[in-house]
Amino acid sequence: MTLERVCSIQDVPDGEVRRFDFGSVRIALAHIGGTFYAIGDRCTHLDVSLSEGEVHPKTCELECPKHGSCFSLETGIPNSLPATKAVPTYVVRIDDADVYVEID
Repeated sequence: MTLERVCSIQDVPDGEVRRFDFGSVRIALAHIGGTFYAIGDRCTHLDVSLSEGEVHPKTCELECPKHGSCFSLETGIPNSLPATKAVPTYVVRIDDADVYVEID
C-alpha cells in the first residue's frame, strides 16, 4: 500500500469534487463539511467520470453525470440504478494542510 499526496485541502472546496490520477488509478476526491472522501472515479455502469457529477452533502453521495446513479462516498455502493456494482473506496489522511490517499 502506498500513501500518495493528492492535493492541498484548499484545492477541493467544500461541497465539490475533483479528479486525480495515479497511474491507472483514477480517484474522485470529494469534500463535505471538512471531511474528504476518495472513491474510484469510473462509474461502474458506463465508465463515466464521477468527478464530473454532483456531490450530495446530505446523503454523502456522488451522482454520476450520465445516468444519475448515486454512489455512497463512504462505501462506494450505488444507491440507485442503473449502476449495480460498487466503486472502490480509499482511506484518506490529512496531514497539516495536505490530503493523502492510500492506494494499493
